[in-house]
Amino acid sequence: MKNITILGSTGSIGVSTLDIVAAHPDRFRIVAMTAGKNLDLFVRQIRQFAPRIAVVASQEDVPRLKELCSGLDVTIMGGVEGLIAAATADETEMVVAAIVGAAGLVPTSAAIRARKDIALANKETLVTAGHIFMDLVTEFGVRLFPVDSEHSAIFQSIEGHRSEDIQKIILTASGGPFLNTPVSHLPHVTVRDALNHPNWSMGKKITIDSATMMNKGLEVIEARWLFKTPVDKIEVNIHPQSIIHSMVEYVDGCVIAQLGTPDMKAPIAYALAYPERIATGVKPLDLTTFSGLTFSNPDHDKFRCLGLAYRAITSGESMPAVMNAANEIAVAEFLEGNIGFMQIAEIIERTMAVHPAHNLKSIEEVLKADLWGRETAHEICREMIG
Repeated sequence: MKNITILGSTGSIGVSTLDIVAAHPDRFRIVAMTAGKNLDLFVRQIRQFAPRIAVVASQEDVPRLKELCSGLDVTIMGGVEGLIAAATADETEMVVAAIVGAAGLVPTSAAIRARKDIALANKETLVTAGHIFMDLVTEFGVRLFPVDSEHSAIFQSIEGHRSEDIQKIILTASGGPFLNTPVSHLPHVTVRDALNHPNWSMGKKITIDSATMMNKGLEVIEARWLFKTPVDKIEVNIHPQSIIHSMVEYVDGCVIAQLGTPDMKAPIAYALAYPERIATGVKPLDLTTFSGLTFSNPDHDKFRCLGLAYRAITSGESMPAVMNAANEIAVAEFLEGNIGFMQIAEIIERTMAVHPAHNLKSIEEVLKADLWGRETAHEICREMIG
């Protein structure tokens, strides 16, 4: 029986993780779980999985959650203190880090210091604090399992092979809802258009990142740290069918790929049960039903955010943190209808342009860079909106 904490149980990754847990009650037990604003779903999850600790992001929601959980044997907490308590609970053996955005950095780092294994779905943690985070993993001797479908695919494709034999990592990308949309039409697309992902069911922020391809830029940075690979050896291929989740090319010219039906339960289950494989309910892949699998290079004029991510990782350690912060602000403003789709990349680029990149030595410095990026992006947004 593996005891698990889920940071972000009401998001798409959290919900899929709980589906796996529910299907294997003899293997997994939920010790603690955290959520944002979706209290109704959170209460249903608490009633079903009976965690010892339940945490809401805002302290203001604690009284309401306590009322909704009246009579249940659960400790209700809120805020960063609660997140850390959930991430470091004594019984917990593995923490599923699925909080979207930089908010996941502090509790995930605390979990590592408490020597908990990490199933990492929060790519922003490595984007904002790459070498600091990986140094913590090494220092405290924990195991880090990628949950992103692309990084799980790479992880599976390098199993049993020497790192020095890797020639190239190839991340695949669906291209999102605007793959075949002319650049001239993008200033006029709506939030609803951008949320209409062709292959994956994800949260709003991640879905917008897919539409801009910032998600792939973040994944490039994440792969650089996860697999200790120079960024010039990490490529992105557009693969609209989302069947090959990523590939690894070796020095002998061979390429190993991981394939599967697009469903996040598969990489989640691999992380939870590693090195075993367990049933997930994911529909088996039948390649005979496909007329073909296609690949192409990304259009950097259309998907400017991808190029910004490459620029950030080569500029200095603080730049990815600032870029990520600016992206979170810009995406939030777009979802609120305050800016246009193409202005997301503009806000990020303008924020990066005025940031003096520097090295980061601590989580506190990462958080300062993140705050600077948010404040600067807010100012730029206000200028745009007038």
